[in-house]
This record gives sequence, structure tokens and C-alpha cells, in this order.
Amino acid sequence: MGGAAPFAGVRCEEDSPRVAYVQLTPELAFVTFPAGSEPLPVWRGREMQAGDIMFHSRGERLHQSMPGHSVWNVIAMDPAQLEHYGRALSGAPFSLPPEGRALQPSARLAARLRRLHAQACRLAETKSKILSHSEVARAIEQGLIEALVTCLTTASGRTEGYAKRHHTRIMVRFEEVLAEHLGRPLRMPQLCDLIVVSDRTLRSCCAEFLGITPTQYVLLRRLKEVRLALRDAHPNKVKVAEVADRFGFTQLGRFAGTYRATFGETPSTTLQRTPRVPLIGA
Repeated sequence: MGGAAPFAGVRCEEDSPRVAYVQLTPELAFVTFPAGSEPLPVWRGREMQAGDIMFHSRGERLHQSMPGHSVWNVIAMDPAQLEHYGRALSGAPFSLPPEGRALQPSARLAARLRRLHAQACRLAETKSKILSHSEVARAIEQGLIEALVTCLTTASGRTEGYAKRHHTRIMVRFEEVLAEHLGRPLRMPQLCDLIVVSDRTLRSCCAEFLGITPTQYVLLRRLKEVRLALRDAHPNKVKVAEVADRFGFTQLGRFAGTYRATFGETPSTTLQRTPRVPLIGA
């Protein structure tokens, strides 16, 4: 949607279970919240409750775990504009949190935010020409921003203890280590040494944040990197075996079976698709 303030509302629909590591751009302020009541996602190792909203810190890094088919919403806007609206509407100082927070607005306010967000997204999908009129777009945007700020400034927060914050840091370090060693699979003792954590603690954190074991997650990360590389490669210039070997898959037959079981298609099928054209600046 267009308007005076840099602002975007997005509706995301998940068709199957998924785990992800998300790095939010620091240029925008993000708020995320489930669109319905079931099934609810797990964000930052905490299962969201009906009516919860996540108020993210700038540039936050977090894990998401989606249990199955689910719908969730994103609102992103310029941080300075959000802080301006927050002060204007609440009459008190307002700023983004230093760490992501799970907030619980009243049921009435949460329902209003979900309703306005759904209406805006539905209008963008079915009657996008209406939003080309700046007056209409601005009115919708202003209503949604007001509902959002009201939720943020009146909601009670769920305080995270030291253990939760410590586990969050462990999981971020886990991702950093994986990014450095995706081409050379590490065994659990090596992973734990580099993260500086015990085997038991890492397994506990992965169960809490991802719902799977560290070994399973490492495999998924490597498979995902192969998929991205195959998707963006030219089929006449790249071979599946070369890409698989780049990410530590040396037994091609076993790799192909695991890849198909994970993504529902063979590696060669992914490779034969038209290469993705990257956006300018992406």
C-alpha cells in the first residue's frame, strides 16, 4: 500500500511444516502476528498464543517453526515514523524494543488489528486499482497504523528470563557456525566446541526453537543451500553432482533420495527450471 509513511502489510500462508532462520533488515520496524488461532507458530522458541503479536527489534535474528498449514501477518514500516505515531497517539515516549518482545494486547484490540490487516490485504489482492487513489490508500494505512500503535502501547509483555535469552544467543551462534561450515559438515562434538556449549544444551535449544535435533537441522540447511544453488544455476553449465559435493554430499544416490523426500522433486528437476533472475540490488 502507498501513503505518506513507508509502510507495508503482508499476509503469509504456509502450506506445510517449516523451520527457518530469519534476519530482519534494520532499515524497517517489523511486527508479526498469527492471522488465526490454530495452528500457532513458534517464534524465538516460544509458541505464540491467540492474540499475541511479536514486536521485533531492529535487525533482529530469530527462528521460526511452523507446525503445518498456518497464516500469519507482517507489518513493516519506517522506524522513525512508527516512533512518531507512537508518541503522537500515546502521548508518551515510544521506541523499538532492544530485543524482540511477545506482547498481549486486549482481545478486542488484537481482533481489530487482525480485521483491518485482513481487509487491507484482501483489497490489495482483489481490488488493487482502488489503492492507486492516494486518499483511499492513506485512509486505510492510517487506520491500520492507529490500530497497530494502540496494540503496541497498551499491551502487556511476556518477560523472557535469563535462560530464554541465553538460549536465543546460543541459537544465533549456532547459525553463525553453520554458515561458516556448510561445505564441511561438522559432527556434534565439533559443533558444540565451536558454539562453546554442551551437547545436551544444544539439543535442548534445538528442540525448543526448531522442534528437531541439531543433526536434522544441519541436514536441512545444507539441502536448502543445494536447492538454492540448483535453482539459480544454468542447467547446461552446472551438474547436480558438482553442487551436491560443494555442500558436503559425496554419496549422490543417497543425496538424491533425501532431496526428493524433502522437496518433493529430484535435484535434476530443480536444475532444469528456468534460472531465477535476481532483482536489481538483491
